[in-house]
Amino acid sequence: MLTRGLLRDEHRPMAAMEMTPLIDMVFLLLIFFLAATTFHQEEREMKIALPIAKSAGPISSVLRELVINVDAEGRVILGGRGVSHDDLRQIVRQAVDVNPAQKVVVRADRHVAYGAVVTVLDICKSAGIQEPYLDTLIE
Repeated sequence: MLTRGLLRDEHRPMAAMEMTPLIDMVFLLLIFFLAATTFHQEEREMKIALPIAKSAGPISSVLRELVINVDAEGRVILGGRGVSHDDLRQIVRQAVDVNPAQKVVVRADRHVAYGAVVTVLDICKSAGIQEPYLDTLIE
């Protein structure tokens, strides 16, 4: 009898974890993030008359990456329009002149000839792009 009482006390309730504070905390976090997202959107939609500068340009234009697409027939498409190899070289060179760390992503159709992709990569390298990226899908 004595050993039975030491191993397990039948009168003592089992330990239980209270879920109410955890659920309350999750709801509070959810409300906070919903409110923060709403305020961020309202900031973008505010009617503000911005000052005018003669030599300023958009800040994000330097940081924007160039996305060069090569379709199944080997045509080069940049910014939604077809460009020749000479035009591509000039556009990439101008982008590198503005931003030496310019990023370029080459997206090629899976059925395009390998030579067309190599030509675009060669144009990028000769225009000053250090590491052009090849875009692929992950399955």
